[in-house]
Amino acid sequence: MSPCLPDNHRLYCIGDIHGRLDLLRTVHQKIADDVIGFDGHKTIVYLGDYIDRGMESKETLEFLLTDHFPDFKKVFLLGNHEQVLLQFVLNNDTSIANTWFQFGGLSTLISYGVGIRGIPTLKEIPRIHADLIEKLPATHLTFLQNLTLSYELGDYFFVHAGVKPKVKLNDQQAEDLLWIREEFLNSSLFHGKMIIHGHTVTAEPVCLPNRMGIDTGAYSTGRLTCAVFEKTHFKFL
Repeated sequence: MSPCLPDNHRLYCIGDIHGRLDLLRTVHQKIADDVIGFDGHKTIVYLGDYIDRGMESKETLEFLLTDHFPDFKKVFLLGNHEQVLLQFVLNNDTSIANTWFQFGGLSTLISYGVGIRGIPTLKEIPRIHADLIEKLPATHLTFLQNLTLSYELGDYFFVHAGVKPKVKLNDQQAEDLLWIREEFLNSSLFHGKMIIHGHTVTAEPVCLPNRMGIDTGAYSTGRLTCAVFEKTHFKFL
């Protein structure tokens, strides 16, 4: 039996953006064109990882803070990249700084105007932390702190990375929802609902009986995927 949304609902789900504001603008325009003539309940779910890797992290968050679709319900999920930024900013956790820098954080710092000269040394991290605190707008920090871990509608469960097999959806741990890979990706178990996720890059969207992955590596491929769900049907923009 195919997963289903409630009657008179249409849901748009956007994969990992990673600072590619150009692609996000294009997808938003495609959504605006696609929804013409639909008068039911409209929802957009963003799967997280708005920042890092691409060169417009700050601009992407600023764009998302603007209400482009006032008649839509909007759901912004937390990605592991946002989790790491928050850990660095709020906890002054220098132990994760180099890890964050290496998996895309430097481009985020540059987008906020933080002074970077090559790969930062351990001695530079306190200065970088202070500079980011100064230059990160309060509206951006509030947005990041209010991101949610998951969203459910009908027979679908939306999450950044995936879920831990054999654990009920309402008992999932944040670390799994944000970071899990192989244990989830290699599982053929049904998890109670169809899982829609990003986090793991694939050349094309992955559609399996228990999950759908829509992270098509926007920052490097130039392909940002949006899945559209209505009743028992889906398509990609």
